[in-house]
Amino acid sequence: MTSDERKEFATATKKLCDKHTDIKLRAIVVKKENVENHIRQDANKLYNYMIGLMLLDEMCLKDAVTFVPDPRSVKVASGNSLHDYLQTKLWFEKKTKTVLRTHPMDSKQHLTLQFVDMLAGLVQSRFENTHKENFEVLILVMKVKCLFFK
Repeated sequence: MTSDERKEFATATKKLCDKHTDIKLRAIVVKKENVENHIRQDANKLYNYMIGLMLLDEMCLKDAVTFVPDPRSVKVASGNSLHDYLQTKLWFEKKTKTVLRTHPMDSKQHLTLQFVDMLAGLVQSRFENTHKENFEVLILVMKVKCLFFK
């Protein structure tokens, strides 16, 4: 997106969230160079852990959840999928009966995922390129968790 398009997207997203208070925006970022090497050997394990930190508390409030992650989360080197990881956490740690349905999908096929990709791009540009303007608009309606920044 151009700079003007990013600004327009951030402003429209804030307006959408202001109008529809049931929409919850979450982001989680990690400073990978501060993550120990043994953890980084299987990047999807870190990804799965981050997804759990960001979504489990919301998921456990529901009887059933349909989760639409990107296809990279299907397997980690250990053979355990993100779905299995989250379902186990929900049942054993959160003590819920939440049923998790997982449907990995490429964002090319799903408008909501395209929205999420655009949102992630604005968050990423804040942390990697120090473009703060659009992020400052979004932070008013989004919770952001930062890992390994110290």
